[in-house]
Amino acid sequence: MTRMSVLATALRTLAGAERAGKRQVLLRPSSKVVVKFLQVMQKHGYIGEFELIDDHRAGKIVVNLNGRLNKCGAICPRFDCDIESF
Repeated sequence: MTRMSVLATALRTLAGAERAGKRQVLLRPSSKVVVKFLQVMQKHGYIGEFELIDDHRAGKIVVNLNGRLNKCGAICPRFDCDIESF
């Protein structure tokens, strides 16, 4: 079964690990969108270094947390619509 949003899953995992007081967190699966988002977070000082691990599948990312992350998440609006609205 595929995941609906890899970015939302990664951000939820990051926020949960930060809330639990962890120093490192393993994000899987990885994607180019998640890597670019982590680079922006690192540039602004919310996370420390991160390392990409190639497992010949979807990949993993190990992120070092620095305690500056308060809350993060993806905004995924879902609206009811019918076929005529397309």
